[in-house]
Amino acid sequence: MKTKRRLPRIKGLVAALSMVTVNAFAADFPSQPLHILIGFSPGGSNDLVARLIAPELSKELGQQIVIENKPGANGNIAADALLKATPDGHTLLICTSGFMSVQPYLYPSLRVKPATDILPVTLIGMTPYLALVNASVPVNSMQELIDYAKKHPGELSYASSGVGAAGHLVGEAVQHLAGVEFLHIPYKGTGQALADLVSGEVKMIFDQPISSYQYVKSGQLRALAAVNPKRLAAFPDIPSISESSSLPNFDLVPWTGLCAPKGTPQEAIDKVQQAVTKVLAKPEIAKRLSGDGVELVGNTSAEFATFLQEDRARWKRAAENAGIPPT
Repeated sequence: MKTKRRLPRIKGLVAALSMVTVNAFAADFPSQPLHILIGFSPGGSNDLVARLIAPELSKELGQQIVIENKPGANGNIAADALLKATPDGHTLLICTSGFMSVQPYLYPSLRVKPATDILPVTLIGMTPYLALVNASVPVNSMQELIDYAKKHPGELSYASSGVGAAGHLVGEAVQHLAGVEFLHIPYKGTGQALADLVSGEVKMIFDQPISSYQYVKSGQLRALAAVNPKRLAAFPDIPSISESSSLPNFDLVPWTGLCAPKGTPQEAIDKVQQAVTKVLAKPEIAKRLSGDGVELVGNTSAEFATFLQEDRARWKRAAENAGIPPT
């Protein structure tokens, strides 16, 4: 009987100790440098976003931010490294629509399961695509590109940051809807893909302005359309894909976010999320990213989780409509 009477006290003590531990963790975090993993080579949009916000994020959290590029397998190499790290909030991942929303449908047999293995921290921003071609390609609009592709089936090569990336799926969807045939050339990241596009090794790409618009300004690439339901505020002279062709509006907008491995304490996730939101609100950061076509968000982890559910359904529907089955 004495043992039974003591059980509530023991449970209360355990709960109290747990709360003390949580509070102590929240107060101490972060206690060491934070590592942000990027699943693509340097020079791409996700890499540029991460490196732009890292110095200010370091100030907010009071710790050094270390950026680590681990390119390959459309983000899966970086994700594998993330899951091998201690889930204490000190190792994070720049997560993307291709990895978090497209791959769960296209490649359900992959070892890393984004829906259960990766936790959302915050959606940094939406990063709409531009349809870009090398300046040597004799087209000036999306419709002219489609007409050219019909006359030269399989000759127009398009680059992406990897098989299963959002840019890959957009290219497949365009082919299906337009009734044309492109040649897909996957890379380990956008940086090298853009280098080969500029040199003429490949002819086109669907990419975010933050990494590619500099080449449009220099005349090395030509922007045909914004792959977006409407024109981008930062680039009002570039028509939407429906304005520039007979294709329908594309409600397929890629994004850049920050994620953590499963098991990461919510207190750590919240602290990082709040710090990122503060960084995105800083005028110099907001001006730079908005000017590069990034639509800033900075939502909570719960809001990001809800967005992911809707986004996965959106990309799955697009793949099904384009006749792209899971593999």
